Amino acid sequence: MDRPVTEAAPKERVRVLIADDQPDVVEALRLLLRREGFDLAAASSPAGVLSALGAQDFDAALVDLNYTRDTTSGKEGLDLLSQIRTLDSELPVVVMTAWGSVEGAVEAMRRGARDYVQKPWDNARLVTTLRTQIELGRALRKSRRLEEENTRLRGGAPRLFAASAAMQPVLRLLERVGPSDANVLVTGEHGTGKEVIARFLHESSKRAGRPLVPVNAGGLSEGVFESELFGHVRGAFTDAKSDRAGAFEVADGGTLFLDEVGNMPLPQQAKLLRVLQTGEFNPVGSSKVKKSDVRVIAATNARLNDEVSQGRFREDLLYRLNTVEIHIPPLRERTEDIPPLAQHFLAMQGQRYGKKVTAFSRDALEALVRHPWPGNVRELEHAVERAVLMAREPHIAAEDLVLSPAARRESAQLYEAMSLDEAEKVLIQKALGRCGGNVTDAARELGVSRSALYRRLQHHGLKAQG
Repeated sequence: MDRPVTEAAPKERVRVLIADDQPDVVEALRLLLRREGFDLAAASSPAGVLSALGAQDFDAALVDLNYTRDTTSGKEGLDLLSQIRTLDSELPVVVMTAWGSVEGAVEAMRRGARDYVQKPWDNARLVTTLRTQIELGRALRKSRRLEEENTRLRGGAPRLFAASAAMQPVLRLLERVGPSDANVLVTGEHGTGKEVIARFLHESSKRAGRPLVPVNAGGLSEGVFESELFGHVRGAFTDAKSDRAGAFEVADGGTLFLDEVGNMPLPQQAKLLRVLQTGEFNPVGSSKVKKSDVRVIAATNARLNDEVSQGRFREDLLYRLNTVEIHIPPLRERTEDIPPLAQHFLAMQGQRYGKKVTAFSRDALEALVRHPWPGNVRELEHAVERAVLMAREPHIAAEDLVLSPAARRESAQLYEAMSLDEAEKVLIQKALGRCGGNVTDAARELGVSRSALYRRLQHHGLKAQG
């Protein structure tokens, strides 16, 4: 039985499984992909591939269709694709084939392959194909993971906490617009839950099986904007060491969520408008035109009509984004939604931090409803998270919420009294909480290696997903 031999990559941990029974092919691929920063494992038989996939997670698999037991038809490789799909239906699989017939490629795609390359391969195309499928796969997995987590934590409750009268027009619009392909502009103050609305619209549409790709459009510099949205080719600029798929390409067939569009400079608005009008774009440094079929959901806290009148936002772009506008009222105008929202966040944060805190005291609930919530739902979530960390009883007391400036200062003093070891544990817990328990994402956020974070988890007696 094959055992995967892992080689550590020096940069971002991207794990690829190579499946080929020819040692020289495996070695050539290993040299190429290791140079591109991939973390590799190899298997020389279908049984070895399935064993490797059962032993660890991979971001993609590069699978040969031809094995020594069946060198002409590729049947053994095609059967392997079906088995991989049964084992992990979301794993991006790129097939390699020497026989290269159109029929074989079509059958491979039908069996679950995402793309294919022919032997002898072109290095640049192979790397680009792998990176594109990895980014697409990660976006899809993250979208599914978040939805599964939210569904489990909701325990069958409605997706949106919208019992208040102020939210009923929003619900009616969502029911009508969600299943359509119409572009939607979501407006509202900071922290009102615009991304939640975008996710609801995506999941209500026929695109739900494809990725929802979020981009902070207003936070991208001029030099980064085109690369982030449209991708780039190797050598397009100094740090472009490999081809990279942009958000429009990754979101193809799905939904692109453009947050903070009101903050985009005019030159960037013009570039975005062209893509929305034609569905076509050029990666930076390439003359090749690519097409993307995406539904665009944009969000802003700005009054875009005022921005248009003052010459800071293009009117034609507003028309493209604003087929339907959905305005989210601030939390202070929907106080009926505060208790169920707070209880939802309590269940979520209690589980993330491993604390059995299940309810709010009456005084705590009254304090929650009285608070003006200038930061809206986001502030409420952070207040509950902080309360879960501070609580010493199975319920949240009013003093645990730290809603007043004076109480915030008292909380800060408590944190200052912590030892370095205690503070580190809290920081790790918070990072894991924000990353849904994913060690790789949490390590990247904390700026440490994955193995180092695992050692600290073991030291503090903490558990994570992987």
